[in-house]
Amino acid sequence: NMFVTTYRVTSCQSSCATSQKFLTEGQSKSARCDDLESLKKRNCAVTTIENPRGSVNINKNKPVTNRNKDVAEKLKPEQITQIQPQKLTLTLRSGNCSSSVEDYPIDLYYLMDLSFSMKDDLENVKNLGTDLMREMQEITSDFRIGFGSFVEKTVMPYISTTPARLINPCTGNQNCTSPFSYKNVLNLTDKGDEFNRLVSQQQISGNLDSPEGGFDAIMQVAVCENQIGWRNVTRLLVFSTDAGFHFAGDGKLGGIVLPNDGRCHLENNMYTMSHYYDYPSIAHLVQKLSDHNIQTIFAVTEEFQPLKNLIPKSAVGTLSSNSSNVIKLIIDAYNSLSSEVILENGRLPDGVSMNYKSICKNGVEGTGDNGRKCSNISIGDEVSFKISIESKKCPSHGKAEIIKIKPLGFTEEVEVVLNFICNCQCAAKGKPNSEMCHEGNGTFECGSCKCNDGRIGRLCECSKDEVRTEDLDANCRKDNGTDICSNTGDCVCGTCECKKREIPTEIYTGKYCECDNFNCDRSNNKLCGGHGRCDCRKCVCDANYTGSACDCSLETATCLAKNGQICNGRGTCDCGSCKCTNPKFQGPTCEICPTCPGVCAEHKDCVQCRGFEAGEKKDTCQDECNYFQLIKVKDRDKLPQPTDQSFPLTHCKERDANDCWFYYTYAIRNETKEVYVVETLECPAGPDIIPIVAGVVAGIVLIGLALLLIWKLLMIIHDRREFAKFEKEKMNAKWDTVSRVAPERTSPFTLSHISDYDYLSAATLNNEKDKMDRPQG
Repeated sequence: NMFVTTYRVTSCQSSCATSQKFLTEGQSKSARCDDLESLKKRNCAVTTIENPRGSVNINKNKPVTNRNKDVAEKLKPEQITQIQPQKLTLTLRSGNCSSSVEDYPIDLYYLMDLSFSMKDDLENVKNLGTDLMREMQEITSDFRIGFGSFVEKTVMPYISTTPARLINPCTGNQNCTSPFSYKNVLNLTDKGDEFNRLVSQQQISGNLDSPEGGFDAIMQVAVCENQIGWRNVTRLLVFSTDAGFHFAGDGKLGGIVLPNDGRCHLENNMYTMSHYYDYPSIAHLVQKLSDHNIQTIFAVTEEFQPLKNLIPKSAVGTLSSNSSNVIKLIIDAYNSLSSEVILENGRLPDGVSMNYKSICKNGVEGTGDNGRKCSNISIGDEVSFKISIESKKCPSHGKAEIIKIKPLGFTEEVEVVLNFICNCQCAAKGKPNSEMCHEGNGTFECGSCKCNDGRIGRLCECSKDEVRTEDLDANCRKDNGTDICSNTGDCVCGTCECKKREIPTEIYTGKYCECDNFNCDRSNNKLCGGHGRCDCRKCVCDANYTGSACDCSLETATCLAKNGQICNGRGTCDCGSCKCTNPKFQGPTCEICPTCPGVCAEHKDCVQCRGFEAGEKKDTCQDECNYFQLIKVKDRDKLPQPTDQSFPLTHCKERDANDCWFYYTYAIRNETKEVYVVETLECPAGPDIIPIVAGVVAGIVLIGLALLLIWKLLMIIHDRREFAKFEKEKMNAKWDTVSRVAPERTSPFTLSHISDYDYLSAATLNNEKDKMDRPQG
């Protein structure tokens, strides 16, 4: 991958006025120094301005290595250059280039958790060396691999310290090795089979708690450069575990209170101070990994994915349950790391600031924190960075400062030596004991006096020992009741020298420092409305502006209505906005009248009398309706349309006393009122009597028929209900006759029963009696 990075560095220098008469009353000698444009605005002649400019010297400019992995030539790491130039001395501006070279050597150290939960993972890692070597050949021909393992601190309560458990911390028939904190199993080597052989000899160990001591191991891998065998190349650390990790403060559980010292403590490839120093913090690890240019690949479980956000220039991959995906994880993580460039710089001197701007792939720009990096970079893509360096003050020691800029993960860096221009060149041409400085009591340089020891004043006219302070202070008061120099300056030899503010453009002036250029009225949060300058706390407005805050514009363009009149002739233009004279009108140009009857109703009678000689104003038409020009058209299509006009146009439709409609338009063009009216009235046609009468008669007939049908339907329903009721009563009468007579058939019938059946007829009774008198047979 080729990454081209451009650094553009700028710094601001003050210009100094050498004119002796430049300073106004109350200004200190430091007011001579300002930026070039401000000095010109303060009427400083260009010939009296000294504007020293800086320079840039490239001290070391070895070209970047243009190397491809397909070329048979093999170079040592120290022969490969990634950044150009390597060192420069900067006074003002500079540009340089940074590149990442294809086929750059890679050192990869595999750090693995060997606690008991990683037993099945160890089996898959035993052949990792040759397999990973084969995969990495696609990326680089110069690849080395190393291996280390970790478990936990060898004190309680992290491990069991019983003698048996110190020999074999695993339970049951499991054969485990003694617990340890960190072990460097294999230094970085280009022999993959050696990696396989030594890893195959490793055994699982065990501990008591779930978190592991992986941070101790990472710290030792980072700081023990010689023991691990790190080269000055791309350094990758693969950290593999299926559990969490202890960090700073957890050591107190085992009685360990000393913070991690960040130093190498390997003896015979074993970390020997785990019982003495606490775990490192994440911030401590970040610092050490950055100092040693190590990029970390975390092969961890899902819950530890946020580690990428805590450790810059790192990648995180989800480890499978048995580490079977570790090679793919490493390759993907390396591609992710190599496709991102992140710039960092060393400590900045006091008063110096840096701003980054990145120009990445497809012209995407980033600023702020995003200005430091470019992502998603492919082979052949070119990106650049612009870096602005600003110095707000000179260093107190007056010496040069060094800033180092490098991409994260790169071992090379750009060294920028900053030299500061703190004095004007005219200072070297000063005249000691000059007569310009009151009898030679100072050095005249850059248009002002630099007083000798014991002398003060603008011209060194006062002696610190001879003049009473009370007498001098009296000359610095505007009157007896005010503060010395208005409390905004210092009384020096009876003369006020105004104080300087943090913002260089804000200054105090005046004999008693009673004036300033920043305490004027504001408008829209701008000093003098942005249309003037502040002079002794009063706004001096630009042309076409007035008011205490220069917020009143004298321009009338904003008050022009569409008809070309100012405020439609109904108001005055004040400070760029209309003030309507008639209170019933409103709007930006007094064009709105919410209480007015409307244009159409207002001109209806005049249009009717002039166009059709009718209406209420027929008799007074000549006197009251001659204020507009009347133009007649044949039909409505001939009326002017709004889309064709550059002035307001109103379409009207009104009705006269005969219910006839007439159409017209009203407009004001070039101060002339125009009325276009359709010359023919649109009257409604008279009603046709026959259809109306026929319709009424037909309606009455239909309503009568409908009523008859409804009556007939109701009668049918009523008759059917009555017949049904009659049938029901008939059936009930037959049932009562049978049920009441039958029980008496076995006894003689007497007339006394008639009272119980008085509703039966006499014939029925006689028939029943005859039946009963017959012999039973």
